[in-house]
Amino acid sequence: MKLPVSTEWVLHCATTLAQLDPGVSASTAQLALYYDLPAPYLAKQLKALVKAGVLTATAGPRGGFRLARPGSEITLLQIVEAVDGTSAPYECREIRQQGRGALPPGECRSTCVLAAKMADAHRAWRDSLSGVTLADVLGTLPPSAPSRTRARLAEIT
Repeated sequence: MKLPVSTEWVLHCATTLAQLDPGVSASTAQLALYYDLPAPYLAKQLKALVKAGVLTATAGPRGGFRLARPGSEITLLQIVEAVDGTSAPYECREIRQQGRGALPPGECRSTCVLAAKMADAHRAWRDSLSGVTLADVLGTLPPSAPSRTRARLAEIT
């Protein structure tokens, strides 16, 4: 499965926002400079996280983005699905019923074994991401990471 590069962006940005003190926001410009990303495209992705209820946004000169709820309540799956959607990456088009090797319809009554295996893999992937929260991710970072992140973001205005 290959996800768009924007998936990496939003996962890192959400993790960065999770390291901020409660009530503190970071602007699109700050996050774009922090990761050297194109601000207009990043803004679109961050707005998708707002729409999904992962982030909140405040307008104005001191505005920006912050987590909509505690990091312990936001899973990686929620972040990924906010920007990439919920559809499965594999779609069986029943090619086993096409071409010179076509099987008779009677042999295709049950789900294709390959489609079933791909669905199992997608379900396992979703289960794995739904079991990891931003708080879990922060728990694996070096203890100095949050203060470093806050200091570096504060330098960007």
